[in-house]
Amino acid sequence: MSGVFEVQHPLIDCHLTRLRDARTPSDEFRHLIRRLATLLAYEATQDLRCESMTVTTPLTTTEGSRLGERVGLVPILRAGLGMIDPVLDLIPTAEVWHLGLYRDEATAEPVEYYSKLPPGRPVDTALILDPMLATGGSVTAALETLKAWGVGRVKMLSVLAAQEGIDNVAAAYPDTQIYVCRIDPILNASKFIVPGLGDAGDRIFNTPQLG
Repeated sequence: MSGVFEVQHPLIDCHLTRLRDARTPSDEFRHLIRRLATLLAYEATQDLRCESMTVTTPLTTTEGSRLGERVGLVPILRAGLGMIDPVLDLIPTAEVWHLGLYRDEATAEPVEYYSKLPPGRPVDTALILDPMLATGGSVTAALETLKAWGVGRVKMLSVLAAQEGIDNVAAAYPDTQIYVCRIDPILNASKFIVPGLGDAGDRIFNTPQLG
């Protein structure tokens, strides 16, 4: 599938192994999410539009570039919050717009509880941030909201994805690019990614995990 990019890098392999380990403590887990988000964002932003500018060095003037489009970061609450800072380090001019979605554990369907996108003036490119792409329900709901806002280009950044979730997102919004560190094969009966890494939000924020 041309719109899906499983980023291959030895550092991703090493960081992801530690991330999967149930013994990895919450503070290290957060740092690992940051590192992986940085590597994903580097790959996902290679085609951002730049414009020329002139800068004065201590010796002379020279031509350079600056970002020529508005970029919005859209973390899906709450786990997506763990990916904001590393992407902002790379794109300090990015705008951050939050979407609150949680999965109803009985139905596995997304429920929106917060959205604060302003009317009009959509960003040129939006990066949806969520460590886990499981069924694809939350991402599809976020895409629907962003498309209604008028965003022209949307990319999804996830640390882990299940093939089922990728297929569902691609079927609903085939023009969405998906960047992941690894695609895991299946979801279990509770719709958790297997082998996965557990509940990313619980492990980021050190809250009791689901049994």
